[in-house]
Amino acid sequence: MCGIVGMMVGSAGRGVDGTLATRAVDTLTHRGPDARGEWHDRQAGVWLGHRRLAVLDLSPGGAQPMHSRDGRYVLSYNGEIYNFAELRASLRDAGVVLRGQSDTEVLLESVARDGLAATLPRLNGMFALALWDRAAATLHLARDRFGEKPLYYGVLDGDLVFGSELKALLALRGRTPALDRTVLADYFRRNYVPEPRCIFSGLAKLPAGHWLSLKRADLSAVPASQAYWSLSSELGHGLAVMSDAEAVQALHECLAQAVAMRMVADVPLGALLSGGIDSSLLVALMQRASSQPVRTFSIGFAEQGYDESHHARAVAAHLGTLHTEQQVGAVEAMAVIPRLAEIYDEPFADSSQIPSVLVAALARTTVTTAITGDAGDEMFGGYLRYGHALDLWRRLRALPAPVRALLIKTIVSVAPMRWDSLFQRLAPLLPARLRYGAPGDRLYKLARIAAARDVAAMHSAAAELGHAGGLVLGVAARSQVTRANITHGLDDASAMMLADALDYLPGDILTKVDRAAMAASLETRVPFLDNDVVALAWRLPAHMKLRGGVSKWVLREVLARYVPPALTERAKAGFAVPMDSWLRGPLRNWAGDMLSEQRLRRAALLDPVLVARLWREHLSMRRNHQHVLWAILMFESWRERWSVGA
Repeated sequence: MCGIVGMMVGSAGRGVDGTLATRAVDTLTHRGPDARGEWHDRQAGVWLGHRRLAVLDLSPGGAQPMHSRDGRYVLSYNGEIYNFAELRASLRDAGVVLRGQSDTEVLLESVARDGLAATLPRLNGMFALALWDRAAATLHLARDRFGEKPLYYGVLDGDLVFGSELKALLALRGRTPALDRTVLADYFRRNYVPEPRCIFSGLAKLPAGHWLSLKRADLSAVPASQAYWSLSSELGHGLAVMSDAEAVQALHECLAQAVAMRMVADVPLGALLSGGIDSSLLVALMQRASSQPVRTFSIGFAEQGYDESHHARAVAAHLGTLHTEQQVGAVEAMAVIPRLAEIYDEPFADSSQIPSVLVAALARTTVTTAITGDAGDEMFGGYLRYGHALDLWRRLRALPAPVRALLIKTIVSVAPMRWDSLFQRLAPLLPARLRYGAPGDRLYKLARIAAARDVAAMHSAAAELGHAGGLVLGVAARSQVTRANITHGLDDASAMMLADALDYLPGDILTKVDRAAMAASLETRVPFLDNDVVALAWRLPAHMKLRGGVSKWVLREVLARYVPPALTERAKAGFAVPMDSWLRGPLRNWAGDMLSEQRLRRAALLDPVLVARLWREHLSMRRNHQHVLWAILMFESWRERWSVGA
């Protein structure tokens, strides 16, 4: 795992400013604390920089930028190729003699033998790469299938700049580009900046599963990237015809292989364990494949209704892992918050970023790489919106319009916090499946679902964490988020999973985990995004994922072979933090300063009157605006860090 940065200058023969180049590489030290490297061809006008986190082949033989044996290619690469052993065998069969043991060399020599276009579809892994082809005077940029590893690029001041993080690109230019207000509006609708857009004008993210090839002559109009793989292509293979038992066994074998491939490392390895279905299953498969107790890590909260660490502890005890946990409160959160703008580079407002940063730091005290349960929800139907919300929406649509309107009016007439208090008093009388965290927020989401006109609108209403139209001055408010296209003739639930896999997964989940982990120099690996696991997931019919109101049915069946259902069966809570109460309590003064009218008027980016109303309603407990307020706070913190609109 590493950090990459580079440049192709717009004028032949012009070199790169050495001071700025060194500064750019060093901004990525957290992504690669073990070594640094640079390569510069002044005549070609190309410069590549690299920071290395050594995970495979710890020797200097894995150093980058790396040159192919024939001298044609130079590679700066970030990631892991899990099927490198298979690719290595293929190279050896072809008579290629390798110098070291790194997956970097296997990738590079595969390209040297077969070309990048033929190599990319064969890769099973996570990566972002920059490849300079000396013979063709062409630069190639590429990114893994789901965008586990980030890659920004764009033309600034006539030069192409690219890298793992925006801070490296800005260091190359020595200045901050202009903010794109339309992208800022998208951020407030999603709580993250969606791909391929970037918060800064002139820059973009290379889309997941895409590659881009360009010469210096292309810099006046950078060509569009092209896909070498798409999730939609998996849908063309048709649904698998198999029994329940066959599906469970096939998934068991496929996941076990994916986990085993991701356990190959020359450094200590562990797992992030929440105690939920996904992480518990992966840890069980890790422990099955290991002769020693697997190291597992989790974070808990002191606040009632948010702490799930006891679930992780119980699973760890059952599986016999070496478990470490840490309790988190507002004090620990306050210590992390000032770092978030630096860690995430763009505004990012999934508040679970806080425990993500903390659990990554906790794990890094013992291990260098960790397996996570991310993407299980998108691949196997884990979110409530795929089952409960969709079923609820269908039932609500069957009601006469006046009845629906009355229901919506009744819900929003009572403040979410008052709903929370009512449910808290009724909790002892309710079945466990109805003892939700933040019930007030859930009821307000139900109101938005009831108002939806179609499945796409319902999906947005169910998926959004909350937003306020009209926040960004000078940008017309839109009433609905435009998400990935829901097509392909899928059933409603599968179409929603596809939309989330194409948008929410790379934009929120994978971004959150990558930045949080790499801030601690921790590599994370995601077995649910293994090529074969993804292919199988999209061949399984919907009833093997969602059945009788139960999500991730097939995953649960596999997990039951290792962990009693009683240890993992509970309402889905996610990695939520008690932000609503923190904003009214220990974070109140900090938040009040960041949301002050004077500050907002000076920046002239957000509507200060609207922000003041949201803050006032939240403090008075009339409404729970925690999500949109956190989005504003994260933007203001980011703006302050990068001196935007100051």
